[in-house]
Amino acid sequence: MPRINDPDYLSAQYKTADNLSARIRLHRRFSVNDYGWFRWVFDRFDLPETARILELGCGPGLLWGENARRIPAGWKITLSDFSPGMLAQARRNLKGVSRPFDFAVIDAQHLSCPPARFDAVIANHFLYHVPDRPRTIAEIRRVLKPGGKLYATTVGDNHMGALTRLVERFDAQSEIVIHGRSFPFTLQNGSDQLRAAFAAVKIHRYPDELRVTEAWPLAEYILSSTRFSVPPGDRLRADLLRFLELELAARDGVIVIPKESGIFIAY
Repeated sequence: MPRINDPDYLSAQYKTADNLSARIRLHRRFSVNDYGWFRWVFDRFDLPETARILELGCGPGLLWGENARRIPAGWKITLSDFSPGMLAQARRNLKGVSRPFDFAVIDAQHLSCPPARFDAVIANHFLYHVPDRPRTIAEIRRVLKPGGKLYATTVGDNHMGALTRLVERFDAQSEIVIHGRSFPFTLQNGSDQLRAAFAAVKIHRYPDELRVTEAWPLAEYILSSTRFSVPPGDRLRADLLRFLELELAARDGVIVIPKESGIFIAY
């Protein structure tokens, strides 16, 4: 099983929000699209003022924290994740938001709620982590009301490819798990998977790239998502940092990393 949807790997990777937070920090500091990913995603929601919403794989809850003032009073929102550690972080992050949220540890492959319960299901960079995606998509369709919508964000085949090539130059035997053309649910292959359960699928793309000017935030990102052929530790961190500093110097102080992200709307 690929590590991107290996339950053992994911349990370790997302036991807490630390690894994901390292990656989010890099995107926040060095992305060129200043509108912001979470605001852009929220803009895609086309829902009534009164709605019941389920988010699968909510992570630390940033979608809601960054759009707190935009949430209609009539939305009833359940945030779920397979990781209790992620849910605990989401609770902390959303403590100051004056909106009630329900929190639940959920395996998206086996949703326990009754049919036709939700007006929307949100899966933000999540479906590529699910081992049994056909079952999960069918479960999502089951719990949506007639006319309900799935909002599923993901990446494309070329997302962060420049970073993968950079890591491979540092360590040819390394494996950067969070990116790669082998993703099982991408902007290129996701439509066909969703059409097995949904009559209509639309796609919207988010234009962006990283222009990284500091070595350590990029090293932190790489260390959060890569399996190296050498043992982890201070020596690896020092060697990686030095490698990235030399790369920055050779590129006039900027490492450019194109991104490819977007959202499917299925109904």
